[in-house]
Formats: sequence, structure tokens, C-alpha cells
Amino acid sequence: MTYIAKPAVRNPALPKNSLGLTRRDYEGKISTLCAGCGHDSISAALIQACFDLDLPPHRLAKLSGIGCSAKTPTYFLGAAHGFNGVHGRMPSLATGANLANRDLVYIGISGDGDTASIGLGQFVHAIRRGVNMLYMVENNGTYGLTKGQFSATADVGSKSKRGEVNIYPPIDLVRLALDLGAGFVARSFSGDKDQLVPLIRGALTYPGFALIDCFSPCVTFNNHEGSTKSYTYIRGHDLPIVDLIPPRQEITVDYEPGARQEVTLHDGSRCVLRKLAGDHDLNDRAAALALIEEHRRRGELVTGLIFLDPEGQDMHMRMNTVETPLNALRYEALCPGAETLASINAELR
Repeated sequence: MTYIAKPAVRNPALPKNSLGLTRRDYEGKISTLCAGCGHDSISAALIQACFDLDLPPHRLAKLSGIGCSAKTPTYFLGAAHGFNGVHGRMPSLATGANLANRDLVYIGISGDGDTASIGLGQFVHAIRRGVNMLYMVENNGTYGLTKGQFSATADVGSKSKRGEVNIYPPIDLVRLALDLGAGFVARSFSGDKDQLVPLIRGALTYPGFALIDCFSPCVTFNNHEGSTKSYTYIRGHDLPIVDLIPPRQEITVDYEPGARQEVTLHDGSRCVLRKLAGDHDLNDRAAALALIEEHRRRGELVTGLIFLDPEGQDMHMRMNTVETPLNALRYEALCPGAETLASINAELR
């Protein structure tokens, strides 16, 4: 497929971050997705978050699998490293790349078919290992690239564009991530930039596996009456909770349940908190699961930062690897000699 580059001409008065880069420097090619696709809104949110965090584009790595979601990395951070793998295997690519070079920031883009079907085992083990990455699921409940079949995240009773009714229960990726020990778990909606951008900033700075399950309506095959992944349905059932990035020092707020509160973060950016009438302990995994289940029974979609482990560990911390990226180690360190290897083997017997 031929991609179209954006015009190089830009307004000299565009705002710049601390690196001297404008938001345009974080853009990619012109999108070839359907007009109005939620995936493009996610790309825009990623661009804004990376610009806000002053991340050097060449220090990021973008990875994807197969499907409409796999095209997304082309549309943001054109100067970043990128790799498009086979269907469902993006987590393995991220794991291997992260082991070789821990100094890069990893963004994995996947879809509900790429993650919840053929890639489900890959997704599970990336969480178990604690791969330090943002894992973004562009979730629309349908196989948009192959004409609109139900995906594994489609809700029971939802209707396809052709009128068929889904009879199978959905796989809830947020609940699965909580069960498996993910340290940063959030859900959002592609049409809610004010919520999504702060969540992405938080996920990119979290030291471990960070999941954002983002509802992203398919305007061609899953945006009709009867779909539970359409713009209308999500707008009518969305229940925002907390939108906050992990703090470096404690930020405290005091406001009433049910109220809305704007908070200035350490980097000068601002986010909005919307407090539930009940208690929601961000650091209580069991409470997060109970919260999701409670509002699922009410037909509400809980969005925002659902769980945060303040003592999260990534794969390198668990494996006690050296600080130097493995791809930068000299031959002598990687191959210490027959005597040392024999000693290591003896310890394993």
C-alpha cells in the first residue's frame, strides 16, 4: 500500500516542547483508514501525549500485528522505530526487543481480534513477564478488515450490521489483565481525548506492563443501532472514574463524591478527576475487579485509570538483568568462557 506523506511546510509559530519539537514532529503519514475511524483519534492522542512528555521520537519503538489496528503506527511518530509483525505475535516482538534494548520506550498497538483471539496467549505472557510497554488495544468488537464478523470482545446480544446476534460471552481484557497481575490497567474511549491523553502519559511513564483497553468504534461495520461498541452506545453508557498519571510526589485533592476536579500534574499538564459516589481504591486489585463487575451489571462502562500498582516491577527487575542494554554488551560479557558456563550449569543441576 502506498502511504502519503504530510506536507513539510509548517507554521513557524507552532508551540514547541523542551526538545524544540512541535506536535507536527510527532506525526506520521496521512491515514488511509475510514473517515471517522476511532483509531485515528487514538493516533492523535498518542501524538499529543508523546509531545507533552518531551519524548525524543527516535527513542520510541512501535510494534503491531495484523488488522486495522496494525496500520495505526504508520500514522504517528514517523521518526520512531517501527515493526509490523504477524497476526497476534506483537507481544513476542516487544518482549525480545525490550530484552535487547531496555532504553527504548515501547508502544504496542493491537486490536481486539489481534489480542483476544489469535494473540491471547501472547498477551497473557507479556503481562506475566511484566514487559515494560504501553499495550494499547483498539477495541471495536468486530473484524473490520475482513468485513465485520464478531470478535471475541463483542457483547452477548449485540447485533452485527447484517442483523446477526452474537451468542458468545465476551473476553474482558481489563479483567484478564487485573487477574494476571498487570500493574497499570485503564479503559478509555477514542472519542474522549481529555481522558485518553493523560492515561497515555501515565502508561508511558509506568515502570512495567501498562494496558489501555480503548473502545474505538468501527464506523463501517460496528456503528449501528444494536451494537454495544458504537459511538452512540458508548456515549450513553460511559462512566468516567479517575484520569491520573502516576505521581512522582504525592498530589492530594479534596472534593466531594460525584464532583469534577481539575488537577495540575508535575509536568505542568492538567487532568480531570471525576469521583464516584462510592470509594474506589486505585491500589486495590480486588476492589477494581468488583468495581468493573458492579457497573457491568448496571450496563455501565467504567473508563479511566482502574488500577495502579505503585510498586510495579518490569521484566528486567524480575530477571535482575544488567543496567546496560544487552545489545550494547561486549562479547566478553555475553560469552564469559567455558569455565564460567560450566559453573553456571553446575548450579542448575
